[in-house]
Amino acid sequence: MQLDFFPSRSLTLYLAKMFVVRILAVLVMLVLVLMALDLLGSTGKILEPEGNGQAEIIKYASLRIPQLIARFLPYSVLLATLITLVTLNQNSEVVAMKAAGLSAHQVLAPLLLTAAVVALISFAFNERVVTRANSTLKAWEAVEYGPIPEQSGVRANVYLTDGDNILTASSLIGSGEDIELDNVTWYSRAPGGIISEQINATGATYAAPGWRLENPKRFDVGSATTEPIEDIVVGEGLTPEQIDLQSIDPDAQSFWELSETIDAYEAAGRRTSEMRAKWWHRLSGPLSALLMPLLGSVAAFGLARSGQLFVRAVIGMALGFAYFVVDNAALAMGSFGGYPPFLAAWAPFFLFLLVGETVLIRTEE
Repeated sequence: MQLDFFPSRSLTLYLAKMFVVRILAVLVMLVLVLMALDLLGSTGKILEPEGNGQAEIIKYASLRIPQLIARFLPYSVLLATLITLVTLNQNSEVVAMKAAGLSAHQVLAPLLLTAAVVALISFAFNERVVTRANSTLKAWEAVEYGPIPEQSGVRANVYLTDGDNILTASSLIGSGEDIELDNVTWYSRAPGGIISEQINATGATYAAPGWRLENPKRFDVGSATTEPIEDIVVGEGLTPEQIDLQSIDPDAQSFWELSETIDAYEAAGRRTSEMRAKWWHRLSGPLSALLMPLLGSVAAFGLARSGQLFVRAVIGMALGFAYFVVDNAALAMGSFGGYPPFLAAWAPFFLFLLVGETVLIRTEE
């Protein structure tokens, strides 16, 4: 038996089924609670546009639920691990398995296999569902939950630079010379980086060259006055091709689309650290589910009657949540160039893999 990584077929199916049921139960509970809290804060904004009603609330929920599932699935695996292992420990099933000759790794093997399957499903779900939900929801939020324009290529929260000057827009529609910007703000900056004037406009279109602002109002920083002005052309150094590159949202692109975008950025000599870190994290993120049984395994062993079962469960939970904290911090560091992108995405995974294995081997093997 010691040479077989997995225990008997019956025991493997028993443990895997128990683990899957608890993952689904915890995930449903988390998503329902968080969705209810989200709707409490968002329902007023959704119903504000004329004609919006229950259908729009349901639409918002259908777009937010995939995001919540993707974000909290690893947490669900962690909590399900602790619930499963504590239950097995309290019922002396772990003692029985170890008395039958199983090692700690063999006890955890069915849970690790199940977590690996969950990681694969999570990756596919993120690529096929979550990226599309991100794109649609951001475009809808950009028009303040009103009708989404029928044109393709709707993107939200656009930030563009033209030398020292900055052009922002709440949404972008179309591509190439047909690009239309909505709720535009132009910041004109002095050579030292200080904003000298700000121009707000309802929209902007390509003027070949530059971008023509519609219904602009100028705010002069020096005199602190605001006045309407005639249509003006700004950002003559911004071409439609540059805007197409600068306005890309990595969260709304699939793994393969993001790879092509990174290649295009590198060909244009643009910085790709943030995109590269997110690209690597598309792989390491779902694999975090594979770590949870290992980090939570400290709750499986030790006599339940010793009174330390609760302490072990708390230690397992602390290790799991410590991983998420370190992972988010490393990804943030990688996004602005503090860490190399590969290191930012994979260092937390391998670090806590070694931590989990060390704790398991030193205490139970």
